Amino acid sequence: MLCDILVLSNIGVFIMKPNIIFYFSDQQRWDTLNSEIMPNVWELGEEGVLFENSFTCQPVCGPARACLQTGEYATENKCYWNGIPLAENTKTIADYFNENGYDTAYIGKWHLASDRLKGFGTHCEKTAVPIEKQGGYKYWRGADVLEFTSHGYDGYVFDENGNKIDFTGYRADCINDFALEYIENHNNEKPFFMFISQLEPHHQNDRGHFEGPIESVEKYRDYPIPEDLSFLKGDYNEEYPDYLAAINRLDENVGKLVNLLKKKDIYDNTVIIYTSDHGCHFKTRNVEYKRSCHDSCTHTPLVFGGGAVKKAENISALVSLIDLPPTLLNLAGITIPDNYSGNVLPVNKTDVPERDCVFIQISESHIGRAIRTKNWKYSAKAIGSGWHKPDAKHYFDDFLYDLKNDPCEKNNLINDENYSKVIAQMRALLSREMIKAGEKEPRFHKNIKFKKY
Repeated sequence: MLCDILVLSNIGVFIMKPNIIFYFSDQQRWDTLNSEIMPNVWELGEEGVLFENSFTCQPVCGPARACLQTGEYATENKCYWNGIPLAENTKTIADYFNENGYDTAYIGKWHLASDRLKGFGTHCEKTAVPIEKQGGYKYWRGADVLEFTSHGYDGYVFDENGNKIDFTGYRADCINDFALEYIENHNNEKPFFMFISQLEPHHQNDRGHFEGPIESVEKYRDYPIPEDLSFLKGDYNEEYPDYLAAINRLDENVGKLVNLLKKKDIYDNTVIIYTSDHGCHFKTRNVEYKRSCHDSCTHTPLVFGGGAVKKAENISALVSLIDLPPTLLNLAGITIPDNYSGNVLPVNKTDVPERDCVFIQISESHIGRAIRTKNWKYSAKAIGSGWHKPDAKHYFDDFLYDLKNDPCEKNNLINDENYSKVIAQMRALLSREMIKAGEKEPRFHKNIKFKKY
């Protein structure tokens, strides 16, 4: 675990656990984390730990957030599609921090309160999240579905008591300002765990468009389109400039956060984690932006920085979003619950076992399961809607990619008989991970309809 830091005060020497800030973007590709678009976050990685192969375990907003808050896969916590709230009495990471001497704060998009599965359930997409559905966080400046209470500019959130708080200006700036306000007013008598959930660079649903800050979109008009997108049809030519401008503004806001921590002289006792719920394939792999096994929407940025993180070389090991809850608790010296599915990541630690694969559950668009090793990607798909049930017993081969020779996933090898042994190995690996996640042992079958890509 992270060593507690001795802090001198006017009453002597006491033990202080680190402050922990979890900075969460929405729908951000891994390759946007570079020194040009995100110089501040890149610097955090240079001074701390940058994970090069971080992947989501659920490429859709609500389920990914449920995995983070509970430490369980979506089929375990039952939030397998957008619109299923956390179950009553769910113990979240905030509850564990509260019990272990931390102040807790949540700012931004929540997406875990409204119940669209039941017509008579709680609906708070545009209204205040009831206090019992705020995940145990004591300080609250949030909205259940932030894209319904705001646009790229202007909107509103609510406090923990349900009071509406309007904001004016670029949304990412305003959400970050709530975080700055919390840090500025925190008395530092206890360490804090703060979860900042930005909506950017996610597209604005009711406008069907990504909304970057107006003054900087042109800067990215001629930015090169990633190779994993450019060989397919999609809306990247129209949308990529706004997308990158939004990410660049997130980075500016992280810089403001770091500056305030240093001004308050608490940076050296703070861990900052930056990551995203999933990536974005710009309508190249299906009719929208996510819900696909492809790296373009499952590969995410991940950095651990701040003064309380030791500098380390970039880590190429496979890591999963499901690994973050136990890692957060471990950083605070909190015992990891038995029901947590992930592994502790090598942050201020050594000799941490590496994953041989990451496991991905896909819902809504279809009932899908995928496994990614360093060299292979295999995905299987069940018959039926991903909206009506979380899992299935029968799965059909969907995709196989040789990532070593085809990193952009251009050639689907699923029907190539030369790879039958690889498919058998991948099926066995996927079955192992599904069973570990509490699913039924699957039966695999050859695919019904061949997909070229």
